[in-house]
Amino acid sequence: MNTDITASAKPKYPVIDWNIPFTKTVANFNTLDYLCLTTITGVSVVVYLSGIKSGIRGPSMVTSGLIGVMGGFIYVYHNLAERVMGFFPNEGKVAKYKKHSF
Repeated sequence: MNTDITASAKPKYPVIDWNIPFTKTVANFNTLDYLCLTTITGVSVVVYLSGIKSGIRGPSMVTSGLIGVMGGFIYVYHNLAERVMGFFPNEGKVAKYKKHSF
């Protein structure tokens, strides 16, 4: 079993930051990231409400909304971190930071 936590493949795109901090990652969310987060949250609420009895719809909606927000945030955070580390296309971020690959 390989327990190495470093990337096994070289990034295909320019690297902006290998070790991006949490605050910098969240600060770099763009409109599409927020739209994705909102969509995942909305879908989770609708899916959970679709087959639930009327007596527990309120608590179920809150719980499913929280699950959607957390899942959406993790998805968006992961995608942005991979863009900054050069594993996904990142032309906009490279132009913004004017960095080059290492």
